[in-house]
Amino acid sequence: ETADRPWQLLPEGKGDTGTALALLGGSVAALGLWKWLGRKRIQRKMEEARRTREEGMKKMAKAVQQFREQVPSAQRDAILSLPLLELSGRLQEGSLSPRTVLYTYLEKALEVTQQTNCLRHFIPECEEQLREIERRTEKGLLYGIPVSIKDHIGHKGHLATCGLMQCLDTVMEEDSVLVKVLKKQGAIPFAMTNVPQSLFSYECSNPIFGQTLNPLNPQRSPGGSSGGEGALIAGGGSILGMGSDMGGSIRLPSSFCGLCGLKPTAERLSLSGVTGPVNGILAVPCALGPMARDVDSLALCMKALLCQEMFQLDPSVPPIPFNEEVYSSSAPLRVGYYDTDGYFPLPPCMRRAVKETRSALQAAGHQVSTTTPCPDPQGVPSLTPRNIVDPGLKAQVNSCKMPRLVKKLLALLLKPLVSACPSGQEQGLPGVTQVTAAPCHVPKEPRAFPVPPPG
Repeated sequence: ETADRPWQLLPEGKGDTGTALALLGGSVAALGLWKWLGRKRIQRKMEEARRTREEGMKKMAKAVQQFREQVPSAQRDAILSLPLLELSGRLQEGSLSPRTVLYTYLEKALEVTQQTNCLRHFIPECEEQLREIERRTEKGLLYGIPVSIKDHIGHKGHLATCGLMQCLDTVMEEDSVLVKVLKKQGAIPFAMTNVPQSLFSYECSNPIFGQTLNPLNPQRSPGGSSGGEGALIAGGGSILGMGSDMGGSIRLPSSFCGLCGLKPTAERLSLSGVTGPVNGILAVPCALGPMARDVDSLALCMKALLCQEMFQLDPSVPPIPFNEEVYSSSAPLRVGYYDTDGYFPLPPCMRRAVKETRSALQAAGHQVSTTTPCPDPQGVPSLTPRNIVDPGLKAQVNSCKMPRLVKKLLALLLKPLVSACPSGQEQGLPGVTQVTAAPCHVPKEPRAFPVPPPG
C-alpha cells in the first residue's frame, strides 16, 4: 500500500513545511550543481582545444626554425611576392623547391596569425605530404603550392568545429573529397582557418578561438564566414585558400580584405566530408570555392579541382571539366545586368558598384545591356500580404501550441484512424532534420541494378 501511495512516507503536521522546503532547496542545489558541472565541462573542452592549437603553433615555429638553420639563404621576400601562376611555374620547372616554399609560407602564416588570430590549427601532416610529393614522378597542377583550408573542410585527424563547442569532439576519420583532390594535384594543405560561431555570420568570432581581425585594418572585421581565410591570404600568410559560401561567406571576406574569391555553382565542387552546423538545408545550398590574390589564381585552382579524381570520388559532382577555351577567349561577351528586382530597392552604394562594374566591362570591349529578372507572379506578392510562414503550416503551428496532455489524448483517440500520428509526434526536430537531409547523401560507389534478360 505504501508503494502505491508514496506521499504517506512524508511526515505529518508541522514537519511537512520543513520537509517540502528541504526537498525544494535540495532540488535547486542539485540543479545548480548540475549546471555548474556542465559549464566546467564546456570550459575544459574549450581550454583543451586552445591548448592543442598552441601546441600546434609551437611545432610549426620549431619546424620553421629548423629549416632556417638548414637553409639560411632562402629568399623569403622574393618567394612571398610571386603571384600564384609564376610560383607554380617555378615549382614545376624546379627552380624553386616545394620545401622552401612551404616553410616560407609557414613562417609568414605564424606572423599573420599573431596579428590577426586567423589560424585555427596548424596541420603537421603537411610535412608528410611534402615528402610524398617529392617522391612522385608526376607533378599535379598545384605541385608544391601551400593551401589553407576553412575550419569545417574535413582533414583526417583534425577537428571540424564550425566554431561550436558541440563539435569539439568531431575528429575527422578521413580527408574530405576536396582535400583528397588537392593532395592528388600536389598541393600541400598546411593550416585550417578560423570561422564565426555556427558559420552563419558576416563577422569572424567564436567563443572557442576568439576574434579574427582584418590585416589591412585591425579595427575592422575580415568578414565571414571565411574570415580566417581572408585575413591569412590578405596578410600574405597563404597564397591560395579554400572557403565556403552560402550567403556571401567567400565573397564578403574577399571584398573586405581586397582579394578575389569565387563561389561556384552549387555542387560544382564536392561537399563530401565537409561538416555543417545544420543538416538538411536544401533551399540555399553551400558551395566550396577558392580565394586568392588574383583571378588567374582562382582559374588555376578550379582547373586543378575539376578533374577525374573529383568526379570519381563523388558521383554527385557533374563531370564537367574546366573549359580553358572559354576562359582564355578574347571574344567580347554579352552581359546583362540590373540594379533592382522590382521589389527591394538597392542602397546608393550598391547601385554605384553596379554602375562602376558596367563601365569597366564596357571599357574592356564587352557588350552590356540592361535586363530584368524573371518575374515571379506568386512569390513575393503572395508572401508579403499574407504571412512569411506558408499558410499551410498555420494548423501545424497551432497544434504545437496545444498543451502536451491534450496532444497525448488526441493521439490516443486518433491512433486507430491515423496510425502515423503517434510516430510523427515522436520524431521531433532531429528526426525531421534527418529525413530532410537524407537526399543529400549519394553512395560513393555506383549501384548495380539487375538487367532483365532479352525478350
